[in-house]
Amino acid sequence: MPTVREAAFDLFRAHGMTTMFGNPGSTELPMLADFPDDFSYVLGLQELVVVGMADGYAQARGRPTHVNLHTAPGVGNAVGGIFNAQANKSPLVITAGQQVRAQVTIEANLTNRDATYGPQPYVKWSHEPPRAQDVPGAIARAIHHATLPPKGPAFVSIPMDDWHAEADEDRARNAAGRTVSGRATPAEALLAELAARLDGARNPVLVAGPDIDASGGWDAAVALAEKQRLAVWATPAPGGGRIGFPERHPQFVGVLPPGIGAVAETLREHDLVLVAGSSVFPYYPYIPGPLLAEGTSLVALTNDPAEAARAPMGDAIVGDVGLALARLLELVGASERSAPEPRPEPGDFDDSEPLTGTAAMAALADAWPEHGIAVLEAPSSTLSLRNRLRLSRPGSYYFGASGGLGFGISAAVGVQLAQPGRPVVCVLGEGSAQYGITAFWSALAYKVPVTFLILRNQEYQILKWFAQFEQVNGAPGLDLPGLDVAAVAAGYGLPAQEVKGREELTEALRTAIPADDGPRVIQVPVATGMWFD
Repeated sequence: MPTVREAAFDLFRAHGMTTMFGNPGSTELPMLADFPDDFSYVLGLQELVVVGMADGYAQARGRPTHVNLHTAPGVGNAVGGIFNAQANKSPLVITAGQQVRAQVTIEANLTNRDATYGPQPYVKWSHEPPRAQDVPGAIARAIHHATLPPKGPAFVSIPMDDWHAEADEDRARNAAGRTVSGRATPAEALLAELAARLDGARNPVLVAGPDIDASGGWDAAVALAEKQRLAVWATPAPGGGRIGFPERHPQFVGVLPPGIGAVAETLREHDLVLVAGSSVFPYYPYIPGPLLAEGTSLVALTNDPAEAARAPMGDAIVGDVGLALARLLELVGASERSAPEPRPEPGDFDDSEPLTGTAAMAALADAWPEHGIAVLEAPSSTLSLRNRLRLSRPGSYYFGASGGLGFGISAAVGVQLAQPGRPVVCVLGEGSAQYGITAFWSALAYKVPVTFLILRNQEYQILKWFAQFEQVNGAPGLDLPGLDVAAVAAGYGLPAQEVKGREELTEALRTAIPADDGPRVIQVPVATGMWFD
């Protein structure tokens, strides 16, 4: 008779989940005993980093990924990362240890009291099995929840003495043998109606969101835009965790601004707005105004019923975004409308020292490999990176859609583990880096060849911009004097250097990005200021 532990590992094998991300505590050790040779364990030194690495890995691989956390304190440390994973729609299966069942009621030390409540707002399903024999079935259910659309994290709390109990062999075998799939094309009549609206529109536009990439709809989105001669905007940057359209394409016209009034003004010349794979819209900050200009209508394609329900305007069609775009492409006619004017190439900039964020991103663009992947957590230079790199391949961009920090530095490690054949560059502010700084250790320990580019401006520049926007004067805690990420990285054992000037930065990047012997850190001082060009 197999143990619960053996049944659980067979279940993970059946779903291709043989890479585990974790930070072990005493309540997890029984699960990890005699760790199987066909599994890999990626250690993070703090739980936010563990979840961030798994988040990047799951998105880049497109498969459910197992995260193993310590009981209450570890889950508490991880909650910010779980919030990020929810916004990113990452299929994480999170297990956490719990006290032995004999001591849960008396709340012995390390009992996770009400274990399912802590992560509950940020996961699709949260559960603690009533019997040890129910553990494999609960894990299977978590896998199905995590992978059904919209994808997202699911959580199971497991008492530490459950792992060595005898499994219910029949239930465990059936749990491991099940598959649950959920790709559904929207109703044909709805797509036919949408196709007719596109064909009859005077000046329709496509807004491309992150789920185009996640659903495999990239080629269909490009072909639809070309067939209908649509201008294409990217969804506003704060909620755009991935890009859904090639940004060098002549019909791509830019990234939408994030405020309510600003979005309406930007789209006012269009009579029909097709939003594919995005919420409507990830607004921030609050810029009041009409939701849409008079005479503009909107239709959203989304795989998320909650996203469809909460949209403040327009119609919504729920279904798989990639499948919907592919069918819509078949239904529409070839338009004779004029294609949009290509957006201009980026303009000149000041490359005196210290470099602006724009100049630093121009140096990165000079060194950028065609198949590179950018992981970004430098809020004040987000648009500069997008405008200079103009990424144009699927799976080339990852950004924390929640707005919470700590995603980038750790997710870059996970993305690189999932995509070993593509170089990953993680662009970070020195403030953002601190939220997951121990990811440097994991990158070095597993020889993950990420290039970390640190933009050092000695302040939380994005917060200073918000303070100005919100008319807040004298706020404390916005300066970061003396913070040297390169020195910290060197302390972890990473090759790290600080460079100055565009030529020196470009040369350092050209050397670091193709290196495959482990992580490298390049730090460059940059001037203060938000960079929108």
